[in-house]
Amino acid sequence: MDFRFTSEEQTFRQELLQFIGDELPDGWQGGGRWPEEWDWDYTREMRKKLAERGWLTMHWPEEHGGQAASPVKSAIFNEEMAYNRTPGRDIFGVRMLASTLMIFGTEEQKKAFLPPIANGEVQWCQGYSEPESGSDLASLQTRAIKDGDDFVINGAKIWTTMAHHADWMFLLVRTDPDAPKHRGISFVLVDMKTPGVSVRPIHNLTGSHEFNQVFFDNVRVPQRNLVGEENRGWYVAVTLLDFERSGIDYSAMGRRLLDELITYVKQTPGSTGKLSDDPKVRNMLAERYIENDVARLLAYEVAWMQGQGQVPNKEASMSKVFGSETLQRITTTGLDIMGPYGRLLRIDGNAPMDGRIPENWMVSFSHKIAAGTSEVQRNIIASRGLSLPRA
Repeated sequence: MDFRFTSEEQTFRQELLQFIGDELPDGWQGGGRWPEEWDWDYTREMRKKLAERGWLTMHWPEEHGGQAASPVKSAIFNEEMAYNRTPGRDIFGVRMLASTLMIFGTEEQKKAFLPPIANGEVQWCQGYSEPESGSDLASLQTRAIKDGDDFVINGAKIWTTMAHHADWMFLLVRTDPDAPKHRGISFVLVDMKTPGVSVRPIHNLTGSHEFNQVFFDNVRVPQRNLVGEENRGWYVAVTLLDFERSGIDYSAMGRRLLDELITYVKQTPGSTGKLSDDPKVRNMLAERYIENDVARLLAYEVAWMQGQGQVPNKEASMSKVFGSETLQRITTTGLDIMGPYGRLLRIDGNAPMDGRIPENWMVSFSHKIAAGTSEVQRNIIASRGLSLPRA
């Protein structure tokens, strides 16, 4: 792996940082991956500005309106957007669904769905997990039955991020109940305004609303919205998950929290002098900084391998599990350093760092579950990386 950024990549980082600095309000602390609790209209506005610059889809092939940017350049974009908590990215549409449509979609589907994504005009959500089907995703039970030119869908999905803002959903359904569980699954696209689709909010530990449960009651979807072959949607889903697991967000969010923690300990009195004078505090922060830098390099290794035409299967799992668990260790360290005040949330005027440490600590548990649990990632590393037998 070449650890040096090219001059083009360095120039792009500076251009992006200039844009972020010009666009974000003074003193901006919000935004981030799911910024709807701050201002959803502002998120859509920023997304369109990114689209106008070609940054939203710069990693797409040129034939689909992209710039064929390298995976490393895309990682730079995701890193700086996450570090600065900048709203506007489109993880579900741009990164996950579009890349999958380019492989499995028909020409009609590409013409219909890719341009609105590229222009920042549509919000997608992911219909995978169900109340009884999480890590064992292939056990899903939401049914789709053919009726004329339509599928009729009944069932429910859960933990559906952004469903309350989404225009469309990419959805896994069971189309052959008698087939083995990894077969008989199909991948379909559903307009969220279709009669029979209902969304129920799920509020998380921090009080924010990102997750939802989505119900399907005799929802009719045209069969032309089937992506890939009928009953072979599992292969489409696995391809999409490969795109989902290749991000650098964990180390970027961790580095921002570490930088804020370092500022906090330099300014906050301790038992003797400032907290930054305490050897225990210094050691804890140094350990977390080392770990976070390793997480960052693992993520860039994934991007570099993709740029070389390699498939970073076990490496993507290594990056995901180490990055998500490092982020949790950083927030735990923050709670230890701040003591009782570190438990205060943003609604309390005395909360250090506006309550970002306890909020991120609570959210960090979901990072170890979403896009494949830490246990699933370790199984992949053991079997595909170490050639160990399946348990």
